[in-house]
Amino acid sequence: MVFLLASGPALWAAAGAFNLAGVSLGANAVEALLDLFGLWALRFLLLTLAITPLRNWTGQTWLLAYRRMLGLFAFFYASLHLATYVVLDQGLRLAPVLEDVLKRPFITIGMLALLLMLPLAVTSTQGWMKRLGRRWKRLHQLVYAVAILGVWHYYWQVKLDALEPLVYAIILLVLLAERLRMRQQKRRRQAARAAQAARASG
Repeated sequence: MVFLLASGPALWAAAGAFNLAGVSLGANAVEALLDLFGLWALRFLLLTLAITPLRNWTGQTWLLAYRRMLGLFAFFYASLHLATYVVLDQGLRLAPVLEDVLKRPFITIGMLALLLMLPLAVTSTQGWMKRLGRRWKRLHQLVYAVAILGVWHYYWQVKLDALEPLVYAIILLVLLAERLRMRQQKRRRQAARAAQAARASG
């Protein structure tokens, strides 16, 4: 069910591309697809980051089972966002794409975010978790940088109304603040246990 729901935006875009079920992408279909895929990439990225805080707030551990899937959907929609830009918007002309990456800052940071997502997607399997060991967790902390770059990319891309990207920025700040609180809480518990062990041994 989660997989089908997460596939919804892609299915809607496919229906719009072929004018099925009354779905229309509007006068500028390419721009509509770029916006759709980019927004859902960012939404799934934030949903992925929200899983652990939601687990802590609600005590519902089953949420963790969907974190990997949501993260991979974020990469999936980010890849569709890039493919729409390169293939449909630029017609596979690599020179204009490279010029945009070098000269348009919002495209530069968007491309950087996608490049950072690539190793996260590749190493998302159980096999890679075993191969990398403790390094796997350190590598996947890149997701925080990806989320910051994603919100930044969206903010710079919007020309007039920046309200929506600001809402995403606030959500990201809340999630990052909660992660920081959780980390500090863990350190305090570890320090308390170490002090208790020192008193017991003394």
